[in-house]
Amino acid sequence: MRKWWIGLAAAAGMALSGSAHAQKILIGCTATTDCASAMVAADEGIFKKHGLDAEMLLIGINSNIPAAVLSNSIQIGGPTSTVFLQSVDGGLDLVAIAGASIMNKTSNDAIAAFVRNGVEIRDAKDFVGKKVGAPGLGAFLHVLFRKWLMEKGVDPKSVNFVEVTFPTMNDVLKSGTVDAVLTAEPFVARMTAAGTGYVGARYGAELARTEPIIFYAASRDWAEKNPDIVKKFRAAIAEAAPLVNTDRDKAGAAISKFTKQPLELVKIAPPNYSEPVLKSEQLAWWIDVMGQQKMLQSKLDLGKLILK
Repeated sequence: MRKWWIGLAAAAGMALSGSAHAQKILIGCTATTDCASAMVAADEGIFKKHGLDAEMLLIGINSNIPAAVLSNSIQIGGPTSTVFLQSVDGGLDLVAIAGASIMNKTSNDAIAAFVRNGVEIRDAKDFVGKKVGAPGLGAFLHVLFRKWLMEKGVDPKSVNFVEVTFPTMNDVLKSGTVDAVLTAEPFVARMTAAGTGYVGARYGAELARTEPIIFYAASRDWAEKNPDIVKKFRAAIAEAAPLVNTDRDKAGAAISKFTKQPLELVKIAPPNYSEPVLKSEQLAWWIDVMGQQKMLQSKLDLGKLILK
């Protein structure tokens, strides 16, 4: 049984209920800027405008999101592309309902393998034998880093990966629990300012991809039974996404509020680019990469991964 089948997010199970004013949904995401469109939609009243009473729930590890969705602890989650695909491959009946974030130059430049002081890492081969913390095994940053290692001629199996949540990365590095972490802004800037270590590799920038990072997903059963809610959710995300991409003040305030990160830290770097439209062919590259890493056991049907 795969790891993401266990460790459900600590969320109160909430039954979907209609009201005279809005319909209740709980949305689960990790402490990154990838779900910024949902954060802005909640903070700016856009969900309410579209008839939804939506609450955001902070989840520590991305790989816990599929199980939380299937248990109805949350109705909609923001899994990374890799976590979603591995979950579907493992038999979980999930479906993507809207896009959240995609890779672009800004987001790729923000990604880093951050190394603690006292450890010398300057090249891919230097990661061999090191303990590296990832915010979810099988999640976006982990799979992307493994792809980078493979392109550099390094076997990912030679690196010892462990799960570390974003908020605890600075502490585990300082304690020496891990040698490096796979992270992104604003955590890179925060750990640099704290004098914890340095950037060992900008592997996102080197790969320079444009595929989806995170998208919003639900159980197929819930989504098919609640088409009106899905339609309203999509409309709200479509309205919020341009604000994420153009209004640093509103995006920063919403991200800071949800992630519990200081606003001045959040505003150091722009949030990952929000793209509400998701196409099945955008997932083809991820499927190929995960196939190379032997993470998938079946042939996924691209036509069934996104709710029509």
